[in-house]
Amino acid sequence: MRMPMEPLPESRWARIRMFAMDVDGILTDGRVYIASNGTESKAFSVVDGLGLSRIRKAGLLVAWISGRASDSTTARASELKISRLLQGRNDKESCLKELMEEAGLKAAEVCYMGDDVIDVPAMRIAGIGVTVPEAALAVRENADWITARAGGFGAVREVCDLLMDARTEKQYETER
Repeated sequence: MRMPMEPLPESRWARIRMFAMDVDGILTDGRVYIASNGTESKAFSVVDGLGLSRIRKAGLLVAWISGRASDSTTARASELKISRLLQGRNDKESCLKELMEEAGLKAAEVCYMGDDVIDVPAMRIAGIGVTVPEAALAVRENADWITARAGGFGAVREVCDLLMDARTEKQYETER
């Protein structure tokens, strides 16, 4: 059992303009279901989906960066209107830098969430690096924040709620 983390200052969350994340292990529980005919499926949390829709509507950019290319991920991203989707890319740091440059953002304006060692370089350049409790030890050691909920079970929503809470009351009220 991990010890509770010290809360990050709300001012750090308030600076965030882009929430970028890994997919498998963050938006899902990390399992991939492959049927005998070769089709795959994944389970995504609707709670996370609502959180992502809310922050997107509030003006935050949302990006998914996955080491695996997956039709399931493409379908879920389309459903949630996630326009920044990079798949089949293991160099998460260069992906995040590309997204930051494209959007004209500084590191302090980006939150990155990942759960495995290939996510650590991206977490290190982001203003806030987030992970889940079941992440690899090296990832937890490099995280600014560890969610209480597991990947695929509301962890992303936790971060979305922190981002929404840090926005001005007027912006927050518009989303209710």
